[in-house]
Amino acid sequence: MTDGYDPGFLGIPLPLPAPPMTVRTLPAPRFTVLLDPERRLAAVTAVTIDGARLRDLPRTGEWHLDPRVPEEEQAGPAVYAGNDLDRGHLVRRRDPGWGELADARAAMEATFTYPNAAPQAAVFNQSKDLWLGLEDHVLVYAETTAQRLTVFTAPVLDEADPPYRGIRVPLRYWKIAAWNAGGRLAAAAFLLDQSALVDTREGALAVASLEAFRTFQVRVAEVSALTGIDLGPLSDADVLPRRGIRESGWRPLHTADDIVV
Repeated sequence: MTDGYDPGFLGIPLPLPAPPMTVRTLPAPRFTVLLDPERRLAAVTAVTIDGARLRDLPRTGEWHLDPRVPEEEQAGPAVYAGNDLDRGHLVRRRDPGWGELADARAAMEATFTYPNAAPQAAVFNQSKDLWLGLEDHVLVYAETTAQRLTVFTAPVLDEADPPYRGIRVPLRYWKIAAWNAGGRLAAAAFLLDQSALVDTREGALAVASLEAFRTFQVRVAEVSALTGIDLGPLSDADVLPRRGIRESGWRPLHTADDIVV
């Protein structure tokens, strides 16, 4: 099993997105994390999912620091201790868990490194109607259609993110799913906004009551504009303009039925 993101997985060339900052490239089984050592969080993660070969294995693996990079470049366990922050998987545990049993288990366990985690308000990370529901929808789509997907996920690393325990807590996250649509690349982009949920004033962390419509479908170009990341051919592959949806702005998602693919 080859480590790292495979840019030819979809049968259409799709390179890793290129962040504007210097990153540490951390390949793992079927995925890659591009770590921003200054922010101590991932700027990009990329994973390949083979829906025809997905396995539903019991959860195994424990969170640990990645030995390939210095501890001070990772947002480690102290960030998540005694508060309402979850270690939100960026590459989800099940996403690379396909193929031969041993390979699937090894890939799943490899997702438990701190560079593949980012702080998410627990009420958000655990809500099946919002971000987690979207992630489940992507995986179910791959599995039920036996489709191959590539998924890119990361926090929006904004200079205005609030400071907390030596890091700045991201208030937004982005996700782009890409697939081969009859020999043509297709992509859909999403944003999570947890701005209303996180308060880090005076060194504490509080989570407000959950507000509605906190996950959005956006144009791929919006993700690039927010992050400064070069997304290569993904912008031209965006399904929103292909479906005749011309208005700009963020499209709030109430249920999975609101997703445009």
